[in-house]
Amino acid sequence: AYGLTLSAITRAVQANSLDMPGGSVKTAGGEILVRTKGQRYTGEEFGRIVVITAPDGTEVTLDRIATVRDGFEDVDLASYLDGKNSSVVQVYRTGEQGVLKVNGAAKDYVERMRDQMPPGVEISTFNDRSLIYKSRMDLLLRNGMAGLVLVFFCLALTLQFRLALWVSLGIAISFLGAFWALPQFGVSLNMISMFAFIVSLGIVVDDAIVVGENIFTWRERGHSPQGAATRGALEVAVPVTLAVMTTVVAFMPLAGVEGMMGKFMFNIPVVVIAILLFSLVESLLILPSHLATMKRIDEQASARGRSWYGNVKERIDGGLKAFVEGPYRRSLEFALVHRPLVIALAMATMLVTGGVVAGGHVKFTFMPKVDADNLVAALTLPQGTTVADAQRAVAQLEDSLEQLREEFDAGREGPSVIRHVQTSIGSQPRAAGGGPGSGADTSPGGAHLVEVNAELLKAEHRNIPSPEMARRWRELCGPITGAVSLTFKANLFHGGDAINVQLSSPDTDELVRAAQDLKDELAGFPGVIDVSDSFREGKVEVKLGLKPEARTLGLSLADLARQVRRGFYGDEAMRIQRGRDEVKVMIRYPEEERRSLGNIESMRIRTPQGAEVPFGRVATVEIGRGYAAIERADRQRVVSVTADVDQDFTNADEINGILRSEVLPGLLAAHPGVRYGMEGEQKEQAESLGSLKKGFAMAVLMIYVLLAV
Repeated sequence: AYGLTLSAITRAVQANSLDMPGGSVKTAGGEILVRTKGQRYTGEEFGRIVVITAPDGTEVTLDRIATVRDGFEDVDLASYLDGKNSSVVQVYRTGEQGVLKVNGAAKDYVERMRDQMPPGVEISTFNDRSLIYKSRMDLLLRNGMAGLVLVFFCLALTLQFRLALWVSLGIAISFLGAFWALPQFGVSLNMISMFAFIVSLGIVVDDAIVVGENIFTWRERGHSPQGAATRGALEVAVPVTLAVMTTVVAFMPLAGVEGMMGKFMFNIPVVVIAILLFSLVESLLILPSHLATMKRIDEQASARGRSWYGNVKERIDGGLKAFVEGPYRRSLEFALVHRPLVIALAMATMLVTGGVVAGGHVKFTFMPKVDADNLVAALTLPQGTTVADAQRAVAQLEDSLEQLREEFDAGREGPSVIRHVQTSIGSQPRAAGGGPGSGADTSPGGAHLVEVNAELLKAEHRNIPSPEMARRWRELCGPITGAVSLTFKANLFHGGDAINVQLSSPDTDELVRAAQDLKDELAGFPGVIDVSDSFREGKVEVKLGLKPEARTLGLSLADLARQVRRGFYGDEAMRIQRGRDEVKVMIRYPEEERRSLGNIESMRIRTPQGAEVPFGRVATVEIGRGYAAIERADRQRVVSVTADVDQDFTNADEINGILRSEVLPGLLAAHPGVRYGMEGEQKEQAESLGSLKKGFAMAVLMIYVLLAV
């Protein structure tokens, strides 16, 4: 009606919303700054901008010819928790912060805010991964204490009570020394390092037992406690040192393992080596000093003879001596006399063991499945999927999950095995955090990305393996119409896709056909699940072109592109900082005029002379699809075909071996120009085991040198 264009509106907004310094005026009283201030910050203020002023003074403001909406960006995002609308705030630790401390602070905040929420709004915690950390740590601590108690009682019943006490105290001293050493190497107290402490529990007592038992032997020969401590420690100092150093050397290759696995393994050698070195110092310097203060053997024997402990220990001593002097002595003498037979038996045992492994009777798994407290279904639909279509897919996932709940809760007392269900439309937060090689969808967010995350009871309470629940959920859900990819995850750690073949070719069509053929082959293997590829078609595109007659009107392709872009995407007039938020000011068609292809075809294109012509007169329309993402490796277009395996039915290492030896050669022959590479777990395995083999060879050489010296 006023002959305005969107670009004219943009210029009016830019001209009437700004703050600009104008220099300064140096007066006799001082310098005065000059500034033009007129920046608008709210929708109401922008609505009062004058767009047209008539000669008679009549003004047309922006809010008379436009709908000014002060709101949020239009995105396809939705989040639900237990069926209710939700907003998720994720809390992570950073730097030197402790997991439990950060978790406690977050939960304290939730408790403080619970009573301050508006009516109908609730606040709670979900997907608390620190619970896994804490439960595993508690389990490891309980097992560690049980092991320490068992070691103490074994020593007390076979040697002496005070000797067992001092040896057990040496374990504590060695562990404390390791706690001091861990931060020096950047290792924290985590599940892996705690496991290394448990492993070290049985190793660390060996040298202390050897030293303590030898000192005890010298005391039995009648030497004084101090003399026995000196003689006993010196006599075994060299073999104990060599024993510890060979073990240290054996663990050193783990510190040099490369790849993702190396980051996990590095914790183990640091802990074990630190404990062993501190144990060596404790057993050769501190333990003899403690044992030198003990009573003489005859004094202890007279006191022990009057107690129940003495009677029990004498029976155990008698049994051990009878075994040593009887069956063990006879077997040792037989072995020394028939040495060729012993060597032959040892070699036969090694050959049988190697044959069992080489024959595939012992399966190899690079990254074992670790039971998790979450079931995660990650669904990828075609790009351009509407929220309504995504919600229909979510309904199928949630209905099958409810069936799963009913099945596993049947006949069960106490709380349900599924505590909470969190659904995301527009993102896949857990899938995207799967780690290196996880195969997470890297395409832009949108309604085509769906994730359903079910939080389970703790593993020790539900007594049902999460992989078994994931398998049953997959069966109950069945195929989802239009799904590009659907994966079910129930593992605490994810070392990459069990099967990941990266195909490359300069011919995109040939590459897509090869990927489809490989997917069909993988689907035929029993136990191979969640087969998908990384090729994603983009959203439906309307590709515009310029008709020849448009040029006679003075229109160029750039003119057409700018006018369509301003109408449907929007013309960004400016960005303003409002508080802590950056706000875009966009000029575009009303929302109801941007909802169909007909809106494009009915728009009018303005010529440089100011005339308006129908869109169909000057523009051509072609409908097609682009690519969601283009992946390249070594300048070649690549598509990754990924799959997981059910370890109860098959083995990933075997499947990958069959792919390399049988399937992929035929695939390359059928699709000339296509090449492949093994990625995911296989790449990590090759990288980690390759460095481990080199380290093992070096460790064997170093041990040989130590023993030879």
